Amino acid sequence: MKKIIIIDYGLGNLRSVYRGLEKSGAAPLISSDPGEIGAAEGIVLPGVGAFRDGMEQLGEMKETLLETAGKVPVLGICLGMQMLLDWSEEHGMHRGLSLIPGTVRRFPRKKGYKIPHMGWNSLRCARDGDPLLEGLTGGEYVYFVHSFYADPDPGYSVATTDYICNFSSVIGKGRVYGVQFHPEKSGSVGIRILKNFIDMVE
Repeated sequence: MKKIIIIDYGLGNLRSVYRGLEKSGAAPLISSDPGEIGAAEGIVLPGVGAFRDGMEQLGEMKETLLETAGKVPVLGICLGMQMLLDWSEEHGMHRGLSLIPGTVRRFPRKKGYKIPHMGWNSLRCARDGDPLLEGLTGGEYVYFVHSFYADPDPGYSVATTDYICNFSSVIGKGRVYGVQFHPEKSGSVGIRILKNFIDMVE
């Protein structure tokens, strides 16, 4: 079985991500051990909470993740996706992992819209033929819970979603990907995306 490590840094629905990967055909391992993370064949960075807290709690795992990313596929989920970018505006400017160029921004206030963006919303493919979205045609619904969104540099948006503004709901650079939604809570569509990620793992 492919060795996929779910990074445990104290923030995130680790068990639900674990079960989602299991349903998708993987045998994942939850770990905070830099040695295990460095030996992974694929890495998942989940997360729920504040950007600054997430970056601080990565600790020495941060360097291991930066060294390993690109050598093996990486998937950031929700906060984990946002941490892949250069900066976040959440509670001041905070530096991210800079694995994908871009900034995390807060949704602007707009009459008739609630923040956080919570519930089901659809994907629109922005990059044809991307392996993470193989088998999807666009328009599929996935489950979101977030108050901030990814604004990557041009060319790194894989799919977009409309809520208050058109934002990047899937980002990617090389073998590093991020999804703003929760694939483990997104039914058969989420399972398909996780399977596609697993298929990238050699």
